[in-house]
Amino acid sequence: MMQRTIQAKKESMNIDELPMRIAIGQANQLTADIITFANQIGVKDIQFNTPRLPGESRWEYMDLVRLRTSCEDGGLRLNAIENVPIKFYDKAMLGLPGRDEQIENMQAIIRNMGKAGIPIFGYHWMPNGVWRTSTTARARGDAQTTGFDYALAENSPLTHGREFSADEMWQNYAYYIKAMLPVAEEAGVKLALHPDDPPVPMLGGVARIMRNFEGFKRALEIGDSPNHGLDFCVGSWSEMSPEECLKGLQYFGERGKIFYVHFRDVLGTVPSFREAFIGEGNLNMFNVMKTLKELNFKGFLIDDHVPRMGNDSGWVSLSRAFANGQMITMLDAINGTLAN
Repeated sequence: MMQRTIQAKKESMNIDELPMRIAIGQANQLTADIITFANQIGVKDIQFNTPRLPGESRWEYMDLVRLRTSCEDGGLRLNAIENVPIKFYDKAMLGLPGRDEQIENMQAIIRNMGKAGIPIFGYHWMPNGVWRTSTTARARGDAQTTGFDYALAENSPLTHGREFSADEMWQNYAYYIKAMLPVAEEAGVKLALHPDDPPVPMLGGVARIMRNFEGFKRALEIGDSPNHGLDFCVGSWSEMSPEECLKGLQYFGERGKIFYVHFRDVLGTVPSFREAFIGEGNLNMFNVMKTLKELNFKGFLIDDHVPRMGNDSGWVSLSRAFANGQMITMLDAINGTLAN
């Protein structure tokens, strides 16, 4: 066990030197079942989404260290943490009193991640979160998934007391990212921006500004740094349109601005769509992965928003095994094809 931990720690320090790979993702805690699942399907990398760590406003160094070493003890490399609780930086997103204190806490989290050897932090700019109008939509074979219909959501009540315009949200974003990037650069942590989901102009009175190619281009120009890039959620980009997704994939991939990938798809585009199995949605997902390989992408890909298959239960599920099996097979095929 000690030898395996030392090897995982050594590899985690050189994560930029690893090839494109499949990772376990979207877990909020590390369990024995997840470790077994990862080892049995042959995956060595892991990412957490809003991990269950102590703290009401920030995460401390030792808690992050213990998260990392628990992964290493299970034979896994901790590649990234995606998201903190929204309450950690909601005032920063909305430009409300108290935002400077929140930004200081977020800076402390990034410093602590850097010291703990966790190289990527994924974040979003959605103070009222991901929206769906259905949690019982049906995918292929009657698998259960989620769906969105803008007609049912566009007149929803205000989520934060008043409307927040796109101009306000851009001003707040510029204020935030300009404060965060110098800290990220010093700490050696990359910041990866996730799209708005769903990518519509406004929900609950809050404008959504990370909803198209031009929005991401503007965001990365404001936050111009080698430590700033994208969590490229293929599904969220597919919600915009297949054409917008492929345009973003090519443009940001060529520039080395894709740090990791949510490998999922949807069927339909805004204003109405539902989640889909890989291969059931808008895109040819094999070609998406092949494009990433051709662009010399060296980050990791994770499953995301998997439809719930029959008899699924918990995080380790038939749906997740099916998605990861598809992804691993695609990558094996692409590596073999491009090597010849």
